[in-house]
Amino acid sequence: MKSRLPCTVNLSILFTELPLLERPAAAKAAGFDAVEFWWPYPTAVPTDAEADAFVRAVRAAGVRLTGLNFFAGDMPGGDRGLVSWPGRAAEFRDNIDVTMAIGEQLGCRSFNALYGNRVDGAAPAEQDDLAVENLALAAKAAERVGGTILLEPVSGAPAYPLLTAADTTAVIDRVAAESGSRNLRLLADLYHLSVNGDDVAGVIATHADRIGHVQIADAPGRGAPGTGRLDLDGLLLRLQAAGYGGWVGLEYKSEGPSADSFDWLPRERRGSDRHA
Repeated sequence: MKSRLPCTVNLSILFTELPLLERPAAAKAAGFDAVEFWWPYPTAVPTDAEADAFVRAVRAAGVRLTGLNFFAGDMPGGDRGLVSWPGRAAEFRDNIDVTMAIGEQLGCRSFNALYGNRVDGAAPAEQDDLAVENLALAAKAAERVGGTILLEPVSGAPAYPLLTAADTTAVIDRVAAESGSRNLRLLADLYHLSVNGDDVAGVIATHADRIGHVQIADAPGRGAPGTGRLDLDGLLLRLQAAGYGGWVGLEYKSEGPSADSFDWLPRERRGSDRHA
């Protein structure tokens, strides 16, 4: 790969053959200095002991936490976030403080808020109004730790309304206009954008200055780079040329042991504790 952007490994999709708290050390053993997670608990508010154990595991492994998702509901069951879900606003709002506390302890400054599916019994406009309120609350909380709220298009979820970069930046613009929050950014998952039919090169050209984080997997199949037809290296080079210098989250599926799925990635790109 010609790109030199540093990579952080998503431990909610890779190394899942291991118990949660063993994954940071396994990533370190594979040469990574940085990791990211979806919300690691089945509930919005874990016990203090659970949260403390997670923090200890990341610290003990000697890796940096570069990204953490807010609680998104039952992901295996099809949920994709609570941000716009009437009736579950209290769960999301309770989760904000817990997420920020973990982030503050581990130096994490990027927090991904999945928007949520359309749900029966609620008008889309009602859901969108709620999402703006919740994202503004999350953004205000993130400001206290110097953090950024990420919002992403998602594929494979028919009821999820944010499919393109334009869908997502429109929500970010509305939150900024109504609340004044300026710390929301686009999470550009190149796999999701491609599968949804977005022009990924066009997204980079148009929105590079609004991208707060990048994630990759090849398409089709969501496997490691080189297993599909997506020119990931070319797209990452475009991002570099457009001024993006942040992390690239590896959010792909491994057919075998995760540690064996990184042959495509030079050791020097497996994160860097010198990267800002």
